Amino acid sequence: VKILFRFYCDILDEETSETLWGEVVNIEYGYYKIDNIPFYAPNLAKGDVVWAEHNQREGILTYRKTVQSSGNSTVQVILMAEGNEIDEICGIFNAMGCASEKLNPQYFSMDVPAGLDYHLVKLKLVELEKDKIVGYAESCLSDKHQYKNVSSDS
Repeated sequence: VKILFRFYCDILDEETSETLWGEVVNIEYGYYKIDNIPFYAPNLAKGDVVWAEHNQREGILTYRKTVQSSGNSTVQVILMAEGNEIDEICGIFNAMGCASEKLNPQYFSMDVPAGLDYHLVKLKLVELEKDKIVGYAESCLSDKHQYKNVSSDS
């Protein structure tokens, strides 16, 4: 099912919306598990369970709140340098265990699974950012991934 999310987007600097796919967890309670990687929706990751209800005005299921975190994290990545292919950059993180969804040739969102050591992913992000190849934002960093503090000096 499709679920509508409305929020202020720092990246776009405006109120916006995004629709995500959800799997029914409990129809009676209106619980759905997010089934794709969010592009812009903040504080949300693939596998999170959300409460959504049908909004008459919108004509679609509409997000109300997150009821259970998956432990996964979402990182948004934008290519900054000319000549870098998005498939190549996505491939680096895919080899580390992070799936990604591309929005266009310069922007993708990445899912960091709960069981993955985020430290290694973060080191690569910091390296690519230092080399001015990408910019990134940790739009949803789970508790499982926050304990690692990596700087460009690491």
